[in-house]
Amino acid sequence: MTSLSPLLRRGGATLVGVVHLGALPGAPRFGGDLAAVLQAAEVDARALAEGGADALIVENFGDAPFFATAVPPETIAAMTLAVHAVQQAAPGLPVGVNVLRNDAAAALGIAAATGAAFVRINVHTGAMVTDQGIIEGRAAETVRLRERLCPGLPLLCDVHVKHAVPLGGGDLAVAARDTWHRGLAAALIVSGTGTGKGVDPGDLDIVRAAVPEAPVWIGSGLTLESLPVLGSRCDGAIVGTTLKQEGRVDAPVDAGRVRALRGAWSRA
Repeated sequence: MTSLSPLLRRGGATLVGVVHLGALPGAPRFGGDLAAVLQAAEVDARALAEGGADALIVENFGDAPFFATAVPPETIAAMTLAVHAVQQAAPGLPVGVNVLRNDAAAALGIAAATGAAFVRINVHTGAMVTDQGIIEGRAAETVRLRERLCPGLPLLCDVHVKHAVPLGGGDLAVAARDTWHRGLAAALIVSGTGTGKGVDPGDLDIVRAAVPEAPVWIGSGLTLESLPVLGSRCDGAIVGTTLKQEGRVDAPVDAGRVRALRGAWSRA
């Protein structure tokens, strides 16, 4: 397993490219050919590696509408195959997993089976109102399961995740401190309102001030245009849409766009 730990540091510029999986077996849009889904994932993984991404993360992006917490066994099985395929396509790069919408247990199971380097958890502490309903963080269960299945595996956790609003309001700084100190996150992720939507620079500043020792990552919307404002405010970014051909979330990854963002951030 290639570790993510060296990339989890303050003052870094870690670029994590997203492998958006097509619809998997059991999902409404599944086309009946899992091999084709895996092949597309491999193509995207190679393009991200060629462009200079530091790490990759695999998401079941095509499975909408998502289950709020527990995904079915066919999703876990297919994602395990997908993570392994991506690891083979991009050897030497850390590969993580995010099981949408918020199945941390499944993500940890996949990581244990594949040697994945990290998991992303959208709602780790607190409670969020989402299009799947109310999702509550289960940090106590997740951290204990992590220690049983894959001890020390980094948990990259969102603070007020995209496509959601905190139940009953909620202070961003308090949520950041809870996620870091009480949820034992390895990095804090700040996103915009939705997929591909830019992050409010002020939100990054709030999280940074609340937990100055924590690596703070962008979880959506980083582009070449926003990099001058956002790049110095974060230590890493998980990037999907802007790395695709023509910046379209439904298109394949464009290695040239990866290279351009990686190069611009390296010089920033």
